[in-house]
Amino acid sequence: MRTTSIFLFALLLAACGGNHENEHHGHGEGEGYDHSTGATKKSEMHYAEETHLKNVRQLTYGGDNAEAYWSYDDTRLVFQAKNERWGTSCDQIYIMPVEGKKDSLPLQMISTGKGRTTCSYFMPGDTTILYASTHLLHDSCPPVPERKHGDPYVWPVYAEFDIFVSDLEGNIISQLTNEPGYDAEATLSPKGDKIVFTSTRSGDLELYVMDIDGSNVVQITDELGYDGGAFFSPDGSKIVWRASRPTKPEDVELYQSLLAKNLVQPTEMELFVCNVDGSDKHQVTHLGGANWAPFFHPSGEKLVFSTNHHTGEAGFPFNLFMINLDGTGLEQITYDGVFDAFPMFSYSGKYLVWGSNRNNGRTHDTNLFLAEWAD
Repeated sequence: MRTTSIFLFALLLAACGGNHENEHHGHGEGEGYDHSTGATKKSEMHYAEETHLKNVRQLTYGGDNAEAYWSYDDTRLVFQAKNERWGTSCDQIYIMPVEGKKDSLPLQMISTGKGRTTCSYFMPGDTTILYASTHLLHDSCPPVPERKHGDPYVWPVYAEFDIFVSDLEGNIISQLTNEPGYDAEATLSPKGDKIVFTSTRSGDLELYVMDIDGSNVVQITDELGYDGGAFFSPDGSKIVWRASRPTKPEDVELYQSLLAKNLVQPTEMELFVCNVDGSDKHQVTHLGGANWAPFFHPSGEKLVFSTNHHTGEAGFPFNLFMINLDGTGLEQITYDGVFDAFPMFSYSGKYLVWGSNRNNGRTHDTNLFLAEWAD
């Protein structure tokens, strides 16, 4: 694996499927944002080939910002961020208005400020937030696995993660999971009735669906390998997710030995779709490499996702692509030379928000970007 790929695979920690601890490269083009003056200089905000994206706008400036998900009324975003200027040393959950945000000000923190968090989502009514956190067992950030030269890149599956609901002032209202092991990567159906999440309660990383109060938990995947980063279709009838499927004896042995240490190697993943009850599972992509962070197009007939399959090797760049649910019609959406991921459409279908290394002034910052979507 190239040295540069280490930085990119750190981003896989954030795809509602892992623990966000970014170390990625800057864009290497353009002058980007001037942190000393707060002014945007000559930028790389938008590329001519990106015909589906109109009126691209940058929403954050500096730090590691990812997994921005819309409120039901499309006026706010909830996301996870690590920003030293805000006093956070690992991911915490923040709320941001889509309009009228002041870039120089810290945003409203929703999480407790303790431990590490991941994968937040607005609950029905836009007055509460769903997210996973390790705060019950960690006041500070849990450790990142030590990586020696020559070791495969891995990310931690923290067994201390549980799923919580908070009000908009940061008060924990309820705890939805309390099983031993990892419970995280929770997202909500647009219908407002179901939550899908990833858990190790079976001994493997599987997907589960539960009611929004944490009851009626049903396991919907059962094949060996990591299943995570799941989202519902616009009508709430289907689920898309990313998965690894080790089959060779040596790959199975590696996967199981890493999982026994609460670790996963996130370099080979494809996209799958099933009905909300787990029936009619089928693989959508057969591209090779890391295909992840999928989200349904507003039509419910396509997926937008992040992939590095087009590089021919593990590494840069990761770009957004779109594909039909039957695996046909693959189309590239973004064209910057480093990293694009975490796409999410607004509930109206008018806007797309995503995370990118573009326009970051040759830093390692990942920022959030907003565009009007054009079919």
